[in-house]
Amino acid sequence: MLQKMSAEALGTFILVFFGCGSAVLMGAQIGMHGIAMAFGLAIVAAAYGIGAISGAHLNPAVTLGAVASGRLPGSEAVPYIGAQLVGATIGALVILLIASGQADYSLAANGLGQNGFGAGYLGEYSLSAALIFEFVATFVFVMVILGATASTAPAAMAGLAIGLTLAAIHLVGINVTGVSVNPARSFGPAVFAGGKALADLWVFVAAPIMGAVVAGLTYKAVFAKD
Repeated sequence: MLQKMSAEALGTFILVFFGCGSAVLMGAQIGMHGIAMAFGLAIVAAAYGIGAISGAHLNPAVTLGAVASGRLPGSEAVPYIGAQLVGATIGALVILLIASGQADYSLAANGLGQNGFGAGYLGEYSLSAALIFEFVATFVFVMVILGATASTAPAAMAGLAIGLTLAAIHLVGINVTGVSVNPARSFGPAVFAGGKALADLWVFVAAPIMGAVVAGLTYKAVFAKD
C-alpha cells in the first residue's frame, strides 16, 4: 500500500504541476487550448509511468468511482485519497514558489489555477451551471476510464484515451469552472489561494464525487464484464 500511495501522490503532483502550472506560468502564451493539452498530457504521462503500480487514479472521484464499480476495495479508498491530496498540495506549493520568482506575480491577482465560478471568474457562469458541468464531465470521464481499463480493452491505449478525454473536457469547460472533475486538483491550489477558492471548494468536491459514483454504479450495472 505504501508503494501505491507514493505512486498516487507522485501522479497527482504531476497532474497539478503540469496542468495548473501551465495556467499560472504560461497561460498568457498558450491560452486555454494549451492548458487543456497540458492537463491531458499530464494524465498520459502519469498513466504510463505509474499506472502499473496503483492504477493512476490521481483523483478522489476516480477512486470512489472505482469502488462503486467494484474495481477497488473500499478499504483502499482512504489511503488513495490521502495520497492524492498530499500530491496535489505539494504540486500547488511548487507552482507558487516558482511563480513567486517573477517580479509582478501576485497570488491574489494571478491566482494558482484554482477552480471557481460566478462573478469575477472567467466566464462568470452560475452555481447551477458549475454543478451541472462538473457532474456531467466527471461522469463521462469516469465512464471512459472504466471502459478503457477493462480487461477486454486494449491495455496499451488506456492512458492515451484517458488523457485525450481529459483534454477534451477542458476544451469544453475551462471557461465554466476552470475544470476540476477532481477534488484533489481543486484542493491543492485552494489551500494557498484561500478566500473564494476555499469557499467554492465544496462544489468541486461534491459534484465530481457524485458524478463519479453514479458512473461507477452505471458501469457496473450496464457495461461491466470483468
